[in-house]
Amino acid sequence: MKKTIIAGLLAAAANFANAGTVLVVVSDQDKLDLKDGKVMQTGFFINELMEPVQAFIAAGHTVVFATPSGKAPSADQKSDDVNFWGGNEKARQESKALLATLKLTSKTGSPVISLAQVKRIGYEKFHAVFVPGGHIPMQDLLKDKGLGELLADFHSMNKPTGLTCHGTIALLSAIPDARGYVAALEAGKHAAPSNWIYKGYKMTAFTNEEEAQSKAFLGGGQMKLFPQDGLVAAGASFAEAKPWSENVVEDRELITGQNPQSAKGVAAAMLKRLF
Repeated sequence: MKKTIIAGLLAAAANFANAGTVLVVVSDQDKLDLKDGKVMQTGFFINELMEPVQAFIAAGHTVVFATPSGKAPSADQKSDDVNFWGGNEKARQESKALLATLKLTSKTGSPVISLAQVKRIGYEKFHAVFVPGGHIPMQDLLKDKGLGELLADFHSMNKPTGLTCHGTIALLSAIPDARGYVAALEAGKHAAPSNWIYKGYKMTAFTNEEEAQSKAFLGGGQMKLFPQDGLVAAGASFAEAKPWSENVVEDRELITGQNPQSAKGVAAAMLKRLF
């Protein structure tokens, strides 16, 4: 079944003269481990995923979804708030309708494939990669070996690499022994790795100030690591703007957005580089 889906998705691009294939990588987890043994139910932010996906599809590009294991991802129900669409209820409903049509979060019938399948298909078949936020990338994507390998390939080929909000932390996966490095960061050890491919890159992510202003999302818990702290410790040149304002930062192949308000801007910047 999934082989048919994959073949159909990749073949669909042929219907457009200037079409490409965008790989969208999402966490397949639905809980974030916090400090002191606490756990938070979470997932991807709906607008951060769907607004870019809508833009990619509208521009004629094919979208392929992947998670580390190939298991369907989960949406953070707290993100189902019209404020994340700038108060535009019509836009919110359109995003949710497309999400339902895609069956992305369906436990049966989801089009999601695994990162191992992506590798077997061939990284060369994909023209850009996008990673949305929500807190959930902090659970697994930041230390996933398969994602790190994929990002390194895209880096070497200078392919558009877009990430938004907490999704930017996924760049740490490109550090050799990312799992050990992340464990050290969470333990308070902030020594910079010498061989991170994004060292010195200008980038942004959900800021410490925004984290401080959104504690309610954690239900009284505390995160083990903030994206800004983790990226800066690894050697990023971090660029932050006023909290909750759109901020899109571009440096070489990398395109990053600060917060949910920046998702559409990241997609727009990626589209400019796709053919």
